[in-house]
Amino acid sequence: MAAFSCNLKVFRQRKGLTQEQLADLVGVRRETIMRLEKAQYNPSLKLAVDISRAVEAPIEEIFLFP
Repeated sequence: MAAFSCNLKVFRQRKGLTQEQLADLVGVRRETIMRLEKAQYNPSLKLAVDISRAVEAPIEEIFLFP
């Protein structure tokens, strides 16, 4: 798995969403959002797109691959 950093927490909080609320919006468990925010989980393209739409931010600003 390629190393990456994740700004999801920043964008999620800007939208006023909890991890649970975001998880419900994109159809995953809260633990998945938690692991994404800690850059411990590499999302599928579909999940990345769904998250991007939910927090209204570009994928490349949320998930940063060096």
